Amino acid sequence: MTEQTLKLMRLEGFDSNIPLPRYETAGAAGADLRANLPDGAPVDVPAGTRALIPTGLAMAIPHGFEVQIRPRSGLALKNGIALVNSPGTIDSDYRGPVGVILLNTSDAPFRVTHGMRIAQMVMAPVVQASFQEIDVLDHTDRGAGGFGSTGRG
Repeated sequence: MTEQTLKLMRLEGFDSNIPLPRYETAGAAGADLRANLPDGAPVDVPAGTRALIPTGLAMAIPHGFEVQIRPRSGLALKNGIALVNSPGTIDSDYRGPVGVILLNTSDAPFRVTHGMRIAQMVMAPVVQASFQEIDVLDHTDRGAGGFGSTGRG
């Protein structure tokens, strides 16, 4: 694994005692993000709805990288909590507040508590494409076969 510095800034008015993102194991690809809720008051996410949960952070992502926001598998399995735009992308030129859009796919309300680990973030390199319009695409064995076209098994 290689290491790259990600500069984080705590936003004014948020709890500075909430831990910064961190990797929970030596081999983890994602660092856990925590809810940093105004006044520490919990946020209830009713079944079938979504809520923007603040982290109390902004970041300076190095040029040539992005930060992807991904769901936590435990919250997904145990509580049906997903991210609406998974993975969410934070571009290197964005400097605003980082929030996580949680979606409650279950049939029960879900309570987000102050300091709860709500998502994970992965910093990844970005390759920007140059775009070229052509008249005909090259041939492949799959061709235009769409969803399910490669068979089962």
